[in-house]
Parts: sequence; structure tokens; C-alpha cells
Amino acid sequence: MTSNRIFWLLFAVMLGDYLAMVLWSIPALSRDAGGLAVFDMRPGGYTFDEARTFLAALSPEGGRFYANVQHRLDAVYPTLLALTLGWAILRLAPVRWGIWRYVLAATAIPGMVFDYWENFDVSAMLRAGPDGITPALVESASLHSQLKAATSTVSMTILLVLLVLWGFRRWRAAHKPV
Repeated sequence: MTSNRIFWLLFAVMLGDYLAMVLWSIPALSRDAGGLAVFDMRPGGYTFDEARTFLAALSPEGGRFYANVQHRLDAVYPTLLALTLGWAILRLAPVRWGIWRYVLAATAIPGMVFDYWENFDVSAMLRAGPDGITPALVESASLHSQLKAATSTVSMTILLVLLVLWGFRRWRAAHKPV
């Protein structure tokens, strides 16, 4: 199988997992919690009271769904996203950039790490429930949510800039005088 096919297969699997979460599991959890945003969808983080309110609104079935279904989907997504972003950055960055191509591709790794850390903290909050969570646990989960969002934004911005540069190079080559 060619590297192009492998890349697009990886992209399709990542996209499928993402769509399963944003179109099915996350909306189901939000509905179960009375319309409140799930922890994974709060890039600005959340306070102790907000976490407690969400956990109190979440039904026991919703808590099990979050811990099992949502976290199973989110168990592979951070790795799939990091691989897809890193590989896409490597493919789009000009070879003449040398080692900097790899440095740019590596920016996808922190988002993955913080996403897993967030999932670990959220699992602990789900087990503890609204009356068992501590301010320190919520602060940690919230911080990891914010860091996941910030670091993922950096690598996605790098990819977007590289896509624009790639498009410009293609446009310029197509409109080059003969």
C-alpha cells in the first residue's frame, strides 16, 4: 500500500472517530446532562462549580456512557489526530526546511498528551461524582482541557498555513509564464 493510501486511510479513520463523537456520543451526553457542554468540549476550561453542576446533571446511565462509550472513542482519537496532523505537516512542509519539518510535525504531540491527561482526569471526576470531586482534581482537568485546546490549535494553525503556502505554490506554478 502506498504512503498516500495509508495517509488517507488514517485520515478517514480519524475523521470517522471524530464524527462519531461530535455527531453522536457528545450530543447524547449533553442531552443527558440537560444541555450542558461535556468536559471535552470546554476549551476554555471550567470551574469547580461548573464541573459539579455537570456531574450532578448527568444521570448514572450518562456517567457510564461517558466512561465507557465516549472514553473508548476518545482512547484512539488523540493518537489518530496527532498522527494525521504530524504526517500532513511533514508532507506539506518543503523538504528544504530540513529538520524544521520534523519540529513543526512534532507540535501535534502535546495536544495528544494533554488530551489523554484530560481523559484521565475526567475519568477520575466521573468515578468521584459531584460530591466526591476535589478542587485540585477539577483544576487539573480544566488545565489539561485548556492546554489540549491551545496546543492542538498551534499544530492546526501550522497545518493551515502550510496548506495556504502549498496552494499558493501550486497556483503560482500553474500561472507561470511560458
